[in-house]
Amino acid sequence: MSIPIKKALEKVPGGMMLVPLGIGAVIHTLAPDAGKFFGSFTGAFFTGLAPLLAVFFVCLGATLEVKSTPYILKKGGVLLGSKILFAVLIGVIAGRFLGEAPIEHGILAGLSTLALVAALNDTNGGLYISLMGQFGRKRDAGAYSILSLESGPFLTMVTLGIAGLAAFPWQALVGAILPLALGMLLGNLDKNMRNLLAPLVPAMVPFLGLALGLTINLNAVVEAGLLGIALGLFVVFVGGAVLLLADKLTGGDGVAGLAAATTAGNAALVPAIIATANPVYAPAAEHATVLVAASVVVSAVLCPIVTSAWAKRVQKKQSTELTDGSPVEEKPVPSHTVKPQN
Repeated sequence: MSIPIKKALEKVPGGMMLVPLGIGAVIHTLAPDAGKFFGSFTGAFFTGLAPLLAVFFVCLGATLEVKSTPYILKKGGVLLGSKILFAVLIGVIAGRFLGEAPIEHGILAGLSTLALVAALNDTNGGLYISLMGQFGRKRDAGAYSILSLESGPFLTMVTLGIAGLAAFPWQALVGAILPLALGMLLGNLDKNMRNLLAPLVPAMVPFLGLALGLTINLNAVVEAGLLGIALGLFVVFVGGAVLLLADKLTGGDGVAGLAAATTAGNAALVPAIIATANPVYAPAAEHATVLVAASVVVSAVLCPIVTSAWAKRVQKKQSTELTDGSPVEEKPVPSHTVKPQN
């Protein structure tokens, strides 16, 4: 008896990532202590997203050639700069009308500048590199080593103009790049190591999805209601449009830009940290935490679908241009890339 599991997953937009993510989120929502209950290797998997990402970066790095490094810096810099500038713009506009306090009445009750900026200022790295493994190019995935600089409350504090900004330790900067650098070193010194590690990149995508899902609680969407869902939609579609445009203006096809239009899970921790650093934001922190958590879930679900649809559109356009005999800029496609779902 043979069940075409892989084929079925590939029929779902972003299915290699999204289906395992959904399974993980359901498990975490219904049985949040399952990891502690089973313990051992099963329990470790419930909290093992960071080690999985580290291994993924080593394998990914092995596929990258040294001459690709300037491209990674360019791509990562463009996406990071675009996210920061967009968050600053939204922060300035919202701050002018809302100030530090949240809206207290009406359908927008609970919305604050803090919630908007925190949701925009941190990208879901696991989702980004997994989507790049499916739909993008290997060098685009490596751009997260630059995007990772936005992690934590630092940029949110800068955007909000809080005095006494939290330091961003140099160890964290180096640690974000080391696994990728190690993989690049191995792959460039020995092609056999590259051949060994490269095939693991697409194979790890479902595991990253499941591990990421095991950090998501679907109750956050219910608690935040329509406003939380709207914030997630804003991050994916409005923020995604900005990133797509920035990506295309710098020679990309827009796939990487859309894949970065998410809210990272640890962004839900930022409002409380901000309120501790500056008590004036304390009234907004509780509502902001719930709204950002909802944005995490909504963006994690929608981003793979939107990215998949755009990747398929790009592929169809390139195929049409080739059929018509029009010149198409040749773009390197990694051997491990999974074709977009039909």
